Amino acid sequence: MRKNIVAGNWKMNNDLPLSEALISDLKKQTKTSNAEVMIAPTFTNLWHAFEATRHDDIEVIAQNMHFAENGAYTGEVSAEMLKSVGIKTVILGHSERRAYFNEDDAILAKKVDQALTKGLRVIFCFGEELTDRKAANHEAVVESQIKNALFHLDASAFKNIVLAYEPVWAIGTGETASPEQAQDMHKFIRKTLNDKYGNQVADDMTILYGGSVKPANAKEIFSKPDVDGGLIGGAALKAEDFYAIVNAF
Repeated sequence: MRKNIVAGNWKMNNDLPLSEALISDLKKQTKTSNAEVMIAPTFTNLWHAFEATRHDDIEVIAQNMHFAENGAYTGEVSAEMLKSVGIKTVILGHSERRAYFNEDDAILAKKVDQALTKGLRVIFCFGEELTDRKAANHEAVVESQIKNALFHLDASAFKNIVLAYEPVWAIGTGETASPEQAQDMHKFIRKTLNDKYGNQVADDMTILYGGSVKPANAKEIFSKPDVDGGLIGGAALKAEDFYAIVNAF
């Protein structure tokens, strides 16, 4: 079933005192939409964030996880570790993980499998570079990323997956895909799902937009029929801006 979701990815920002201050500010905001609200602090602050929001309408989620259950993977975090501190949802495939840590489709397929096996909901990210967009190759790139990482799954698995389209050229650059460009790609994504799994999976899929959503453009972007919410970066670090986006529905 499609849902409206606004998820704030804090990336490598905010130590414990700053995280606590931001969560305190978030809890003071008034929510006027029906959107699910999620925040993704750093690993070191997940437990504190979970405890601080335990009785609030805010879900704390993780930014990443490893595909192995345990073992000699220095610096990594497993699905069970996330679950042990209250986490039920994890972001996988973010463009920065792909670019800086060489996470390819094969690695991400293993991560998705492990997350789903352990009962975590996955926010799966994908999207094209500027060169792909300029070469009119953006749909082929996105289709390949989805198929390679997800299309080995049974249709039933998609009830625990949220998709997040990230036009990489619009992340942290101040550039934003137009609402029409976002809608066109989200429609294409839904068609890609429909071609493989049928109407039910395609129609029920929640697809988030992750390209520099701000209070000024959120309402227009979220008004598009195939855009179900946003994966928010910079604006998620300011409570008032984040809730202006949450309330844009």
